[in-house]
Amino acid sequence: MDREDAGPPRVLVTVVPYTLLAVLVVLTVVGTSPAGGALLIDLALCGLAAVWMLVMFTLRPGWWQRPRLMGVFFTGLLVVTTVLVLRNPLFGLFTPAPFIYAFTVVPWPWRLPAVAATAVVAGTAQASGVAATTPMGVGLYLTIVVFNIVILCGTAWVLWLDEKVQAERGRTVAELRRANQLLEATLAENAGLHSRLLAQAREAGVRDERQRMAREIHDTLAQGLTGIITQLQAAEQRHEAPEQWRRPLESVKRLARESLSEARRSVDALRPEPLETGRLSDALAEVAGRWSRLHGPAVQVTTTGTARPMSRETEFALLRTAQEALANVAKHAHATRVGVTLSYLEHEVALDVRDDGRGFDPAGVGGGFGLTIMRQRVEGLSGTLQIESEPGAGTGISACVPTLPAGSHA
Repeated sequence: MDREDAGPPRVLVTVVPYTLLAVLVVLTVVGTSPAGGALLIDLALCGLAAVWMLVMFTLRPGWWQRPRLMGVFFTGLLVVTTVLVLRNPLFGLFTPAPFIYAFTVVPWPWRLPAVAATAVVAGTAQASGVAATTPMGVGLYLTIVVFNIVILCGTAWVLWLDEKVQAERGRTVAELRRANQLLEATLAENAGLHSRLLAQAREAGVRDERQRMAREIHDTLAQGLTGIITQLQAAEQRHEAPEQWRRPLESVKRLARESLSEARRSVDALRPEPLETGRLSDALAEVAGRWSRLHGPAVQVTTTGTARPMSRETEFALLRTAQEALANVAKHAHATRVGVTLSYLEHEVALDVRDDGRGFDPAGVGGGFGLTIMRQRVEGLSGTLQIESEPGAGTGISACVPTLPAGSHA
């Protein structure tokens, strides 16, 4: 804090001057005849100095920040001190008080004249024993006064330079602190931007890879299976197969059709179009509607809680979990009712897929490929996957994933 803001040191500008004044009053009383009129004048001047300092220091706070008021205060105190010194050189011991005020409350450049004037008064008190009636006496007096002026004004100059250095250092430290704060804020912003860019780049890479895999499956495996089915049907139309070949041929065609269905489902699962055009709840509704058109039972989709932004990976994992669960329902459950529930909780989002199908024993089935993929996706996002089922009682698959702002998942 600057001296102008904090004010002069209270002990230095109050206790020290009053202590000097009290000591000098005692010395004056002891060294002067009680009946002397000079004593009363000296005491009156001491009382005037005490009242003058008291009045100035009982004004409203911040008076030292008013240059004119400080000038009046210092000039009045110096005048009283000069009169005391001229009356009694012993009061030269009081000159440290004006020096204190000159150094603490008088601003630069008026500090130099204030210090110089006080040095003249102090030098006059110090040269009181010199006879100023002779040239040698005048020279000695002037030497003492000039010596005081040079020493004390030099001290004031050095202290002023130190104040400038300290003030400049304080400004430099404050600027460095502000620069560090700005740098920290910039680094934090850059770190967040870097994280978002990495997340976007990762999502774009994953999306491109999934689209590439979808094209590869569609252009190779799915097309090849379609060709096999077409050739088998063409062979049946041209030639009637012998009885012993019919069952193997039907098995081959059924296996080819099932494999083609799985390939198309894989292509559909690898394409993230539902999430490109809407929210997760809308994507789930689209997936459920498409599943119902293919497999019959209507899927009831329910969303609870207040929807909040999530990372793309979280949305994709939950969507793929729902698709895989519905695929298992179509293949194994023989269900008449299917429900999909998306629940936005305080710090996580939950997805439940339940059916009233024939169920199974999770311990006996173990981890199939589809269930394993679902579990890996969910647990890869620090989530949990639970499977509840028993023979004849339907199946429930619950995925629960912590929610993070979009693009913030590491």
